[in-house]
Amino acid sequence: MAKVRIIVFLITIVVVGTVLYVASLYARGYRFNPQTLKFIPNGLLIIKSVPDGAQLFINGEFKTATNTTLPLPPGTYDIRVEKEGFWTWSKRMTIEKEIVTEATAHLFKIAPSLSAITFSGTLNPTPSRDFTKIAYVVPAGVNGFENQNNPRLWVVEMLNLPLGFSREPKGITDGDLADASWIWSPDGREILLTTPQGVFLLNSGTFTPQSERINVISKKEAILTSWNEELKKRREAQIAKLPDELEDILRRKTSSFVLSPDEDMVLYTASASATIPTNIVKQLPGASTQKQERNLKVGGSYVYDIKEDRNFLIVEDSNDLTIDGGTQSQAKRRLGWFSTSRHLVLAENDKITILDYDGTNRQTVYAGVYFSPNAFSTLSIDRLLILTNLGAYTATPNLYSLGLK
Repeated sequence: MAKVRIIVFLITIVVVGTVLYVASLYARGYRFNPQTLKFIPNGLLIIKSVPDGAQLFINGEFKTATNTTLPLPPGTYDIRVEKEGFWTWSKRMTIEKEIVTEATAHLFKIAPSLSAITFSGTLNPTPSRDFTKIAYVVPAGVNGFENQNNPRLWVVEMLNLPLGFSREPKGITDGDLADASWIWSPDGREILLTTPQGVFLLNSGTFTPQSERINVISKKEAILTSWNEELKKRREAQIAKLPDELEDILRRKTSSFVLSPDEDMVLYTASASATIPTNIVKQLPGASTQKQERNLKVGGSYVYDIKEDRNFLIVEDSNDLTIDGGTQSQAKRRLGWFSTSRHLVLAENDKITILDYDGTNRQTVYAGVYFSPNAFSTLSIDRLLILTNLGAYTATPNLYSLGLK
């Protein structure tokens, strides 16, 4: 009887061990080949889409719906994601054995919707540096705004955009401000307004009548110096987290840079030639296999992936291009982060493009008349703000919400 128990115990151990071993092989991507009677090493592709329910094609062959995990033999594959009414997403990816490779395809509408945010005309819309607010001027004499005591400078909060704007635009000050300019404070709580009559520091959350504005022109330089010092401290805190080699390049070889919302990537424009050393960060399993460019050329705009130590060329010639927010700019093109932190928005003449952070999947989400480069990211992944008069050339433009999802 004791021998039977021992035999049963040993068989149980063998069976359980075998099951666990097979399970571990499957978890690592191995699949049993009935022809060779062997387990073949595979990699795992996890592919998701936003919105979900899209079709997944591999090397031109339909496989399944998105939000799935597929075992694939090691090799290079052309991955395509399609959904009716949306732009196609495609990427060539390399699958390695026993490695999980993940990708999320953000799909954008071929025919996006437009809904007006402002109705009385909009001049010089300028987002705060964190893109939570946008300030603009309503020109005098538009749609009944003849009374000079009516508010002329407005602020819209870009919060809770998936459900629409949570609050109505707020008047900040009045008067004819068609020739005015303004700068946001680093924290978005104040606006430094410059008009032909003087310089005024305004609270971005309350209304200050023209008659009560205090001219701070004598303090303008001190205010700007203080704000620049605060911005410098923030930038120093951000780049201090980066690898030393990249930190040195950002300090000495770039004209401007901005981190993604989640601070995992940095978008920058090279002001001098340089080479980013390899292996700054230990290689991660399943890292991007897209073509990168580590030799920087003057005027090129790049994205560096901090976690994966990958550097991608986005725009070869950054002439007339700005990547900074929060200030009025005369640049003809604007390049900035989309709220996903994995996409960029490129605003050019008569065209707005959203592209993956590695420069692939350039999807034209808007082609038509608008006042370029006035296309702004919001806190929502389903829309942008654009300035347009919808082709009515004699009409004053307004801000519109461009629905992407």
